[in-house]
Amino acid sequence: MEHLSAEALAEIAAYFQALSEPSRLQLLNFLRQGPRNVTELAALTHQSSANVSRHLALLAAKGIVTRESRGVSVFFQVADPAIFQMCDLVCGQIERQFAAVAMKRAAFVRQPPAASAKGRP
Repeated sequence: MEHLSAEALAEIAAYFQALSEPSRLQLLNFLRQGPRNVTELAALTHQSSANVSRHLALLAAKGIVTRESRGVSVFFQVADPAIFQMCDLVCGQIERQFAAVAMKRAAFVRQPPAASAKGRP
């Protein structure tokens, strides 16, 4: 990104913005298993078909998913499976951040007092 123009950076930001909605990430997770149509995705995500269609249209506009007509249905699939590598990198980073915070918080957990040696044979 070091030598990219402001326009190029805006496109990159828009791409990441498409991934900033939890519902769209959920759809991508279901598409990881293979192509699906709107009806299947709506049932899996417990969202309306209209809402799923809106999210898929945005993902398609950014080139993240592609659509293919099969008879009367349109099936969506991930355009480039490398997106899952990127998402896995981000998930790993967030996991490490949470682990670091948990370690810091654990330092403040009160430990039970040590058992006294008095009164023991």
